[in-house]
Amino acid sequence: MSTYALTDSWTMTRRELAHWARQPGRLVVGLVFPVMLLLMFGYLVGGGRGVSGDYLAYLVPGMLALTMAFGLEGTMLAVTQDLDKGVVDRFRSLPMADGAVLVGRSVADMLQSVLGLAVLIGVSCALGWRAHGGAGAFLGAVGLLLLFRFAMLWIGIHLALVAGKPEMIQAVQILVWPVGFLSNAFAAPGSMPQWLATVVEWNPMSHTATAVRDLFGAPGGEPGHVWPAVLWPLALLAVFFPLAVRRFGRLSR
Repeated sequence: MSTYALTDSWTMTRRELAHWARQPGRLVVGLVFPVMLLLMFGYLVGGGRGVSGDYLAYLVPGMLALTMAFGLEGTMLAVTQDLDKGVVDRFRSLPMADGAVLVGRSVADMLQSVLGLAVLIGVSCALGWRAHGGAGAFLGAVGLLLLFRFAMLWIGIHLALVAGKPEMIQAVQILVWPVGFLSNAFAAPGSMPQWLATVVEWNPMSHTATAVRDLFGAPGGEPGHVWPAVLWPLALLAVFFPLAVRRFGRLSR
């Protein structure tokens, strides 16, 4: 990416960050919702079906992965609103690089994702959870989580562009939920019917959660899942990033 494009993308990122100051409620809800899920599944609903050992140690990596799959509606809504209100048309009249609007929005989302991970990890530590893999393994786990988020983000951006209208985002967002719940975030696949366990084990989020558990030294971790946790998001990015940029270019002309 050229310096010109990077400058335009950073300008769009600052625009999105300015929205945080004007709409802090949306940011707070996005940070609190994963914490509520952690508490609910850890202490109210959770039973850890098929999990041997400390369930909280198993649950936290799964919740971190789940958080990376959810919360896309803010970005999806912002993209469709810019198109629907003609904001993109005004940007197109400026000497701006193609795709800078999308890249700026994605960078802002990733910054919020880093903040969300920090909050959830902090709450987990307050509940007694600890990572046991060392500093390098901890950073590797965070890197896998953010890579998965980046891939899910561009899937969400593409779906938003396909939907086209802000009022359609809620319906499209529902498509993301099976990725989160048809996974090993809350229970081990061994406790599920065989057909369901097969679906869960093929889910890219399950690979990320399992690899993160291994790096954290948590129950349910398997070292063989690190490479799939890298390759799956890269494959999804290779498909959906160019699709989103190409569709955005067509819609904004």
